[in-house]
Amino acid sequence: MTEWTTIAAVSTVALQIYASGRAILRKSGVSSTLAWLLAIISFPVVGALIYLLGASPSIRRAARRQRPTARGLFAGRRTVEALGEQIDHGATGHVLTLACRLTGLPPTVGNRVRLLTSSKDAFQTIEEAVRGATTRVWAEYYIIKNDATGRRFLDLLIERAQAGVEVRLLYDAVGSLRIDPTRLEALAEAGGHAAVFLPVNPLRRRWSTHLRNHRKLVIVDDVIGFTGGMNVGDEYSGRGLRRGGRHFHDSHLAIEGPAVADLAEIFIEDWLFAADEQLPGIAEPEPDGDCVTAIVPSGPDQVHNAHGMVYFTGIAAARERVWIASPYFVPDTATVRALVSAALRGVDVRLLVPARNDVRIVGAAARSYYPELIRAGVRVFEYLPSMLHAKRMVVDSAWGIVGSANVDIRSFRLNFELGALVIGSDFARTLERKYRTELRDSREVTAETLDALSLPGRLRDGVARLASPLL
Repeated sequence: MTEWTTIAAVSTVALQIYASGRAILRKSGVSSTLAWLLAIISFPVVGALIYLLGASPSIRRAARRQRPTARGLFAGRRTVEALGEQIDHGATGHVLTLACRLTGLPPTVGNRVRLLTSSKDAFQTIEEAVRGATTRVWAEYYIIKNDATGRRFLDLLIERAQAGVEVRLLYDAVGSLRIDPTRLEALAEAGGHAAVFLPVNPLRRRWSTHLRNHRKLVIVDDVIGFTGGMNVGDEYSGRGLRRGGRHFHDSHLAIEGPAVADLAEIFIEDWLFAADEQLPGIAEPEPDGDCVTAIVPSGPDQVHNAHGMVYFTGIAAARERVWIASPYFVPDTATVRALVSAALRGVDVRLLVPARNDVRIVGAAARSYYPELIRAGVRVFEYLPSMLHAKRMVVDSAWGIVGSANVDIRSFRLNFELGALVIGSDFARTLERKYRTELRDSREVTAETLDALSLPGRLRDGVARLASPLL
């Protein structure tokens, strides 16, 4: 054995041991850890490098600094208990308390929350608000595509910056990999500011390919905020459908009232992390409606993932019904048990997923969970007209949550997500009406459907499920 061969062998063993140790110390769950260990051992060097480059970055590197602005300003006078008779202090109060303790953002009263599900109407509403901005536009997106919709959105920001409006744009390095660089330059020349979240650059102190900012957020003039599941691209705006391309059926929210200050808090801390610049907090807007709203940020910087815990609690505490829509359904064990338990208790549990998933391996992995859920009484529906991209849950006609988080391991562990938990029977019934409309365009997956699946199909879904901890 030559000297170089010995060095290579020792280096390989050291790399394998180091990657395995990092996987064990990461404490991301037994199934995920075992899956990564199997990949590291089965594919020497390659498996270790993929893990270290893709999944290993320390959560602490992505941890947020202490929120120094509105959180401290409002927390003293906003508590769940202070809501009094405006909410049911049973299960509803418990989920609000949970969200508040996990995020540090107490709920607000007096919000007006509108559900936007038509892609055309949603983008028209956002564009009209941005076009009318006179003081400030803050925008944060996972995906801004270099297509007609993406370029139109950037042109709108450039126009507002040229008009003297404070424009700040935060985009994810991986999701917006193909964002138009010439328009980013034009935005800077117009006086706007852009920052990229966790650039994929091993030479940087903080970098990661795995920890992504999946949030969608726009704040205009400190009075209206938008959040939900829609990115900026033709398939989200509806232009893709008009041009014969694919179309995503999604959900978004327009929020007016005190909760806008909490949305601004999320942008402020994300901007601080990405651009290393502290922005001042905004004044809390005056009440403008009757919805109690808790803004729910989540990410790998949390000890207990806020979205994972809110979904689990909503399912576990449901008394009559819990209806969920998620495009990427790869649940962890706790979520599966909560769904099964709720169905066995007699709760009307429904799951709406796309019939044709744009990420095939995720669609296959999702199908592998159906038999256990359906046997317990969970009703599973596949949306047929287009790619379902909505992420929402409604519980007992009392409250609902709409945001960027999927019911999958990535959203509940790795991604930085954002949602709004809204208390109010009117809003909850709006979600239920939308759900019923979507069910009319869906097919139900039954035990007979599963029995008719071919052996190769079942094997395909089972293999995809084995990879679910890595998805």
